[in-house]
Amino acid sequence: MVTPIKTKPLAQGGGTLRRNLGLWAIVGLGLGYMTPTVVFDTFGMVARDTDNVVPAAYLVALVVMVFTAISYGKISRAIPSAGSAYTYVRESIHPNLGFMVGWTSLIDYVLLPMVNCLIIRSYLEALFPDIPGWIWVVLYCILVTSIIYMTMRGTSNMNMILLVFSIVVMVVFVVMVVAQLMRGEGAGTIASAAPFIHDGATIGAVLMGATIVCFSFIGFDAVTMYAEEAKDPKTMPKAILLTVLLGGAIFLVAAYVTQLRFPDWNEFAPGGDMQYVEDSTLPIIGNLVGGNVLMAVLTAAGFCATLASGLASHASVSRMLLVMGRNNVLPQKAFGYINPRTHTPTFNVVLVGAISLLAIPFTLELIAAWINYGALIAFTFVNISVIAWFAVRKGRRHTPRDIFSYIVMPGIGMLLTGLLWVNLHSDALTGGLIWTALGLIYLAVITKGFRKKVVAFDENQAVTGFNKVVKVPVDEN
Repeated sequence: MVTPIKTKPLAQGGGTLRRNLGLWAIVGLGLGYMTPTVVFDTFGMVARDTDNVVPAAYLVALVVMVFTAISYGKISRAIPSAGSAYTYVRESIHPNLGFMVGWTSLIDYVLLPMVNCLIIRSYLEALFPDIPGWIWVVLYCILVTSIIYMTMRGTSNMNMILLVFSIVVMVVFVVMVVAQLMRGEGAGTIASAAPFIHDGATIGAVLMGATIVCFSFIGFDAVTMYAEEAKDPKTMPKAILLTVLLGGAIFLVAAYVTQLRFPDWNEFAPGGDMQYVEDSTLPIIGNLVGGNVLMAVLTAAGFCATLASGLASHASVSRMLLVMGRNNVLPQKAFGYINPRTHTPTFNVVLVGAISLLAIPFTLELIAAWINYGALIAFTFVNISVIAWFAVRKGRRHTPRDIFSYIVMPGIGMLLTGLLWVNLHSDALTGGLIWTALGLIYLAVITKGFRKKVVAFDENQAVTGFNKVVKVPVDEN
């Protein structure tokens, strides 16, 4: 049992993050971040690219994410600090490499709130076609930024309400589709292997589809950002695994019944109009299954789920910038500041809101491709971090159990995420490599030509107001 010891907060402004999030609050934030209804938004696009085996793409992505989630659980317990992949690589391998992973991860953390904004914009444009889309973008950014600016607890509570509503609507949707399948519509059956494998499907196409849907799972690693706000840091590994398993189950069930109901993606392209496939297919799916009423309800659920994801993703990236700021990797006075009244990193919250305004000119497909680049880099290096921390630094490599836990398992996770990375869209690779190159240049500047390490944070000085447990021997299994 570790007795918390009061310490002075390191963060600028004298504020601290509060430990007020329980297990299910963290899981809810993770599931909200994952946006369960996104399976309908991207369904047409993924069905086209995989030749109608969307569930297979989700299954492959889920397997990859499970291995990585296990690695996240192990390393988050050994290094119980907010910061995710950036912190883990910095502590287990090298601060400079940690910076590069953090910089690369920023591309998905910063852009994911923009994805939510883009989806919300598409919903509202469909409902109110006479109102310019940029107005919805501005109003959305103001709303989300204001909520997170005021309180983290408010973010958690609102996120859970929106998440529950969206899942209830998805359950209703699944029941309606099952009833239609039993009446002979679509594939005419509720038990078929066709959504996973058929003569026209190829492994390459499934892998390509998996790279598209993998960004849907980003929420499971984002919950590590709340390590310093968890009531009990020991719950983090369980929260991470629960998030990925529950999220994966929701995606699989929804994708499976939808694929049976729509065996051919061309149903979403009437008259060969590809716009319905390239944009969100959620409204058209709702309309084809239940007419205008279900379309309206499903769109409302998608709106709520996307807003929940927007709250969670916006809050998470604000805290990632906080970690980089308090390490003085980014200017500490601004990025490391915590408002002593609201207990939130207000500068970062407002900055992310401003960046989300870029949703006005960009498209969903392009932003999603860039997000996958950063996410898969982060996932790969978290697996590497487990090997570096436990097998190399801690010497946990001499028994079969240790070899399996700290070399084989993370090694498989590393290979699987790498496999998805090489199958990324060319636009994702091009844009991602440019972003990485900019990060390398910035790193060279702040390290004076790589002659010194990026300034490290003293983990003994907690920003939560309590000592970390990292200096107390713990069971790291």
